[in-house]
Amino acid sequence: MSNKGRVAVITGATGGIGFAVAKRLGRDGYNVVLNGIEDEAGAKRVEELTAEGTTAEYYGFDVTSDEAVTSNIKSIGEKYGRIDVLVNNAGGLGGRSRFEEMTTDFYRFVMALNLDSVFFASRAAIPFLKKGENATIINYTSIAGWNAGGPGAGIYGTSKAGVHAITRALAKDLAEYGIRVNAVSPGTIDTPFHAQIKSTKPEVFASWKNNILLGRLGQPEDVASVVSFLASGDASFLTAETIQITGGQGLGI
Repeated sequence: MSNKGRVAVITGATGGIGFAVAKRLGRDGYNVVLNGIEDEAGAKRVEELTAEGTTAEYYGFDVTSDEAVTSNIKSIGEKYGRIDVLVNNAGGLGGRSRFEEMTTDFYRFVMALNLDSVFFASRAAIPFLKKGENATIINYTSIAGWNAGGPGAGIYGTSKAGVHAITRALAKDLAEYGIRVNAVSPGTIDTPFHAQIKSTKPEVFASWKNNILLGRLGQPEDVASVVSFLASGDASFLTAETIQITGGQGLGI
């Protein structure tokens, strides 16, 4: 199946795993639409993709805003007449807070960033996914969705467990239209997500690989290759699944 003319929308795609996914889907032949909140970075990423021969453009909007997500996804869908792949990549830790000290605003922000964003983008994209070819939604949960995260990351883990559940719920809801919905669950991937601990406690960061069976940290491209597979016709009988991309993290060595 040729990907020429097919449209992939990737949220949070101006860096890290999101940009690696954008590059991979561009090389796979998709028209790539990047989302982010850093417009300057978005413009640079489009330049990089264009230089590789990818048809790419950038839409700047905040994925936690119902109105912004809905209007922008609608604009994208109307421009291209379809959406074939929606990658709900945007998300983040949002900071750390133990529950006793956690403010309601912090709780709501982390839930909005990781779970509301998936709902808003998926809901807005569905009418255009119905017009797509082998249409699919790919969400991101996390190892924290199973182990509830480290100290202060409990609400992050809770939000990612929600993504695991909404992935299956969307798959049930959309199967009648032939729209597949799956998720990836990355382990420790060497991205700016971990920049703070990498710079302040490099020995701790380096030690993390000791808890990974394959003996190394993941790279953004490790996730991008699985997303590429899930978007492809090779995964046409896969839906409601979550693929762990952890290198065997936490299984002991």
